[in-house]
Amino acid sequence: MGKFEITTRKNGEFQFNLKAGNGQVILTSEGYTSKSGCTNGIESVKKNSQDDSKYERKTSSNDKPYFNLKATNGQIIGNSEMYESVASRDNGIESVKKNAPGAEISDLT
Repeated sequence: MGKFEITTRKNGEFQFNLKAGNGQVILTSEGYTSKSGCTNGIESVKKNSQDDSKYERKTSSNDKPYFNLKATNGQIIGNSEMYESVASRDNGIESVKKNAPGAEISDLT
């Protein structure tokens, strides 16, 4: 079972990580100025994670595949790590789809 963890960055902003059942981070948010903004971001991930068209499949400048998850308004609500292969990136997307909807929220702030 997946889990969202809310943490505080060094600059005081809030962020969340979505972790798979094995504890690996599969999605990281932007920084939010308020905790309520951060929890709204989590709800947006839960809502949008099931729509494959919301995943932007990208390749970094050093040829590493990654993805962004976008909200209905086109704003990025989370991004992945850099993967070694397209297949690994696609597995990461499937993991977000599987883990996000029912993930509990753990506030570590």
